[in-house]
Amino acid sequence: MSHWGTPWVSHHRRGLRTAVLHLLGSGPKSGAEIMDAMEQVSRGFWRPSPGSVYPLLEEMASEGVLHRNADGRYALTEAARSQAGWPFGGFGPRNAQDAVRELSGLVAFLEDLRNSQAKDFESAKAAMKAAAQRLDNLAS
Repeated sequence: MSHWGTPWVSHHRRGLRTAVLHLLGSGPKSGAEIMDAMEQVSRGFWRPSPGSVYPLLEEMASEGVLHRNADGRYALTEAARSQAGWPFGGFGPRNAQDAVRELSGLVAFLEDLRNSQAKDFESAKAAMKAAAQRLDNLAS
């Protein structure tokens, strides 16, 4: 076990951030690979949702903690590597902006699936179109 402890045990956002940092410490990963690794490390006990992982990845990228490579995988920045123990912020109240951020994370997850699991992606297209129509109706 590393000095990070067992980050996958904690289901709150601070634990998720720590787990992501720990996993990316070994090399770049996509959001889907991060979720798979967390599920594997926890022996199936916990698999974070795309709605938790992708918004967090985007938030951490905007903070300069990590960056997204051309291949779609996320990697730690040198600043993050040099400050491995710095405190990470919590999360704010649920509101429309938070929901949109989560939707953006889910879209990023679907983009990963399109590239890695084309068959599953194809079978979900009708449901995606229906959800897109509902979102369009909300935005009108």
